[in-house]
Amino acid sequence: MVLFNMSIKPWIQAARLRTLPLSVSGIIMGSAYAYYQNTFNGTIFGLAILTTLLFQILSNYANDYGDGVKGTDANRIGEKRLVAAGVITSQQMKKAVILFSVLSLLSALALIYVAFGKENFALSVIFILLGIGSIGAAIKYTVGSNAYGYSGMGDLFVFIFFGLVSVVGSNFLYSHFIDWKIFLPAISIGLLSVAVLNLNNMRDIENDKVAGKNTLVVKMGLQKAKIYQHFLVILPFVLMLILSKQIDVLLSANNVVLVYLLFHLLNVRKATKYEDFDPELKKVALSTFALSLLFWLTLIFIS
Repeated sequence: MVLFNMSIKPWIQAARLRTLPLSVSGIIMGSAYAYYQNTFNGTIFGLAILTTLLFQILSNYANDYGDGVKGTDANRIGEKRLVAAGVITSQQMKKAVILFSVLSLLSALALIYVAFGKENFALSVIFILLGIGSIGAAIKYTVGSNAYGYSGMGDLFVFIFFGLVSVVGSNFLYSHFIDWKIFLPAISIGLLSVAVLNLNNMRDIENDKVAGKNTLVVKMGLQKAKIYQHFLVILPFVLMLILSKQIDVLLSANNVVLVYLLFHLLNVRKATKYEDFDPELKKVALSTFALSLLFWLTLIFIS
């Protein structure tokens, strides 16, 4: 199966490197809490990061393929999609989706084995099913006649997989138990990840309407989506403040990210052109990544 019969550059572009920091934010947050619990393991961390990156690239390739064959990306704003542009054929991208599905599964199996070994067969089975579900969710976002990204369910799936599964799941790999407080950062990362998707959908609202892609933004309208963005950005910091009280750790570094994102919300409020939302995507994604890193650095500093 020959995939890369062209320059590697289009494949790197289709992988959308700017989405990768956001994808690992949940793993970093869950791992940071494992550090706080004294259950952190470097091998699990490395395999969790690798698996998540493979899942994200798979998702990006599948999204490029799904929207490309449906014609959704024909007149999109922002970063171009390679199948729609004719740079990568739909068949080549389909093969790449299959390849990264296999790589993602193999990496997930290695992670599960290291985390649970042979002794915890039931937990291994649960996480294998979760891994398969993650692969399915990555593909079905835009691929197929019943793609959930086309029916306004994208926000829910991003919240579940980028927030709850990523943070709570990664933490469980270390600790083998669930501390209810882990749901506070998990919900925070999930909401901020949805905020990135919401920006993407605000930018693409007109194109999505024409293509029949009924995102939540298309359903609620642009003005309500702007209000929704405020909720998605502010609530995570309220939850992190509650976490700070629960674990008795002053998370003052979070305020740096909060102030930065308040300026982002001002830009969203003032936005008059769909192109105005595109640069805000990177800001929220990197802010989410920074929040997870600062949380870990704070825990390291206080210890």
